[in-house]
Amino acid sequence: MFFALSRQWLITPVNNYQLLNNFTRQDFFAQFSGSFAGLLWLFLTPVAIIFIYSFVFGYVFQLRSLPEFGETEFVLFMMLGYLPWFALAEAVSKSSSLLLDKAVLITKVMFPVEILPVVGTLVPYLTHLVGFSLLLAYLGFDGNFSLLWLWIPLIYLMQFLFTMGLVAILSALSVFLRDLQQLISLGITIWFFLTPIIYPISLIKNEDIKSLFLLNPMHSFVTLYRDIVLLGEISYLNLLIVITASICSYTLGGWLFIRIKHAFGDVL
Repeated sequence: MFFALSRQWLITPVNNYQLLNNFTRQDFFAQFSGSFAGLLWLFLTPVAIIFIYSFVFGYVFQLRSLPEFGETEFVLFMMLGYLPWFALAEAVSKSSSLLLDKAVLITKVMFPVEILPVVGTLVPYLTHLVGFSLLLAYLGFDGNFSLLWLWIPLIYLMQFLFTMGLVAILSALSVFLRDLQQLISLGITIWFFLTPIIYPISLIKNEDIKSLFLLNPMHSFVTLYRDIVLLGEISYLNLLIVITASICSYTLGGWLFIRIKHAFGDVL
């Protein structure tokens, strides 16, 4: 049963590619509908964020560079964690309303509902991939590029699959537990501060506490991005963690979603 449902979760987006494409295009472009700048916001938003954080941390707080990352500007160190994190945070934070917003469609039209968590994850990841790519392009032209960068698309894909599993679980449970939305918002905030995004892990002196960060997959994702780009090295322990976490999240999330999707129509 488990493997049959997991197989269905895997092949449904492939077999319904056109439907997946239509939903993705609709939700992606809906972000900019009625906007004067339109798709330009894909570029303007990350550039504005980088300038704002550069001013706040570089000039207000005087956080200039990090010796353990080759005297890298603090804002570049932070953005290498912040931009990938924001893709996950947006997808997860919207997961509680993913099915509720399409309640009429789910109850009135016959279609594979398991496509929706894919769309709900794909749209934020495509949106924030633009900003992440601009940052990588800048760092690459600044002399940081190496062959290890070929790992970055794979790691980003692993993060996408990890997130999709979470979105599947949370969107399915939110149909039955409407208070979950507030808990998700709180959880995202706590998770953000437990992930070394705005601080280096070296600030934590207690080795026992530092080792607990390995239980947080986003710590491993962020560390991999920074180590590859800024230091030209890769931790195979962190790589093993993100691959394992991604496979487990993706598989279990899909299994749970398909296992209980038959009850959505009775509640929505």
